[in-house]
Amino acid sequence: MQVDLLGKTTVITGGSSGIGLAAAKLFLSCGAQVAICGRNEERLQSAGDILGEPAGDRLLLHQADVLDAADMKIFATCVKNRFGGTDMLVNNAGQGRVSTFADTSDDAWHEEFTLKHFGVIYPTRAFLPMLEHASAPSIVCMNSLLAVQPEPHMVATSSARAGLLNLVHSLAKELAPKGIRVNSILLGLVESGQWRRRYEEANPSGQSFEEWIREVARTKNITL
Repeated sequence: MQVDLLGKTTVITGGSSGIGLAAAKLFLSCGAQVAICGRNEERLQSAGDILGEPAGDRLLLHQADVLDAADMKIFATCVKNRFGGTDMLVNNAGQGRVSTFADTSDDAWHEEFTLKHFGVIYPTRAFLPMLEHASAPSIVCMNSLLAVQPEPHMVATSSARAGLLNLVHSLAKELAPKGIRVNSILLGLVESGQWRRRYEEANPSGQSFEEWIREVARTKNITL
């Protein structure tokens, strides 16, 4: 099924690699104008090389940190100047922290809660005025299965993810009267750089990535 998003604009945070980059590629293939941001200039330019040729002038690359409110305001201004506004915001920037309660420092707790919450709060706050003027606006927040199925070796990330899920529910109710849909996607296992790095760190003897990830899925009760 081909989705027609011609004339629509999508903003994706953390769009220079992994899920964000794949999402940008899909939105562009559907005809949308796409703006992505990322902290790393080299990764951003590499993403531009991957996306640029078929996208033409429908792609905007912007170096910014989602944890910097001023950065997000500047990013929003650039999107408005280039595309006139946005119809969709994909809050994708994030990472997972492997740690137990015993070895998670105070700084690590603060970093996790800040990233998972303000990584959504700042972009949403910056782009909300534009979304309020869109015809069918939506916000999608990439989250994790950890929000409802916590794991002891990812205690800080699990609890922060649960908090983010609650935040998304609150935003959905608050913004519904304005016609803005707010949803979260609770990711299970995705073949991405993050999971490839975890496989390399685990270094399972004689197991391919596919075999290892299948075993991880079983432990998480992911059927398929």
